[in-house]
Amino acid sequence: MSRPVRHTLRMATPPGDVNTVHDMLEQVWNDVPEIGPEDRLKFEIAVIELASNVMRHADTGTGVVCALVVQTYPDRITATLSDSGEPGDVTLAGRTLPEDALAESGRGIPLIQALVDELRYDSDDGFNHWHITRTLGG
Repeated sequence: MSRPVRHTLRMATPPGDVNTVHDMLEQVWNDVPEIGPEDRLKFEIAVIELASNVMRHADTGTGVVCALVVQTYPDRITATLSDSGEPGDVTLAGRTLPEDALAESGRGIPLIQALVDELRYDSDDGFNHWHITRTLGG
């Protein structure tokens, strides 16, 4: 891949859901076939987990407007997911998987962090912004 490739998805949830995100990522993989299967899998799981969490936790009952931007570079792939949900009290540092193997919550952020090289969160002007970076071949 000699040049950056950018894909953008804008959606409202509902009706948009993780299947919409899957479809967008399928287009990314079609446009950038040289990204290997391990990088694709880990990045896709991280993005889907993040999107699912945003759709579940940021929606206060009126839906959420989201924009997902995926960019590929020769050495990395990035995603920025911005949403209109309420800004959260998000702590990324020191997150670990729950000790209870059957726990149904608390897995999302540690899972994402295990799959990518960087996960950042910030909020401004009424939007949350989640940033993911995965180094290719890493």
